[in-house]
Amino acid sequence: MSGDSPSAGAPEADSRPLPDEQPGPDERDHPEGRRNLEGIRIDPVVEAEHESRRAVISALVEDEPGVLARVSGLVSRRQFNIESLTVGPTTVDGHSRITMVVEETDPGIDQIEKQMAKLKPVISVGEVAGDAVTSELVLLKVEADDPAAVHAVSEMYDGRTVDAGPDTITVELTGDKASIDSAISAFDRFGIVEIARTGPTALARGDTPTAPGEKPGTAGEPTTHDD
Repeated sequence: MSGDSPSAGAPEADSRPLPDEQPGPDERDHPEGRRNLEGIRIDPVVEAEHESRRAVISALVEDEPGVLARVSGLVSRRQFNIESLTVGPTTVDGHSRITMVVEETDPGIDQIEKQMAKLKPVISVGEVAGDAVTSELVLLKVEADDPAAVHAVSEMYDGRTVDAGPDTITVELTGDKASIDSAISAFDRFGIVEIARTGPTALARGDTPTAPGEKPGTAGEPTTHDD
């Protein structure tokens, strides 16, 4: 066999011509969006300019250890700001309701709902529809230099005195955000020493379910993410 013969089994060189033009680094497709400090890619639609609004989101969750931390951690990791968050029992044993108030754009609110729905303990989640009934609790401790005036302001806002001493008076207030903000402004002239504010909790009005698929007053709350 001649030494010029090609070796048995050796691959033949690809004689096809290369494309006339190859895209440069700046011309190649790149994933849209940027990543935050944790390396999570941010949806460019969410990042785009949109007008923010205040939204109340209600979620039914299973009572599992750490579920509240998982929900709040998921939202904060995606750089959405939680204005307030409350949690409490529902009509079904083993279920709780999380009420979260956020100040976000419409795409941001949609992303929060979608990301929360992916969590296993979350049964159902959605923005509270329409003109919901909202209320929050505030404990307000003020200086007691003028007890009669403090009592008068408390009555004006349907509050009640829960503690009174020679130096401070503590008042309990409940109501919607607007009335609470107004009451705090009125008490400010006495000198506010401390304040504890729960943030709003909410229920939809009438027969409208507060969380999607929820059946208030029954054991028929949704049991899967698809219900």
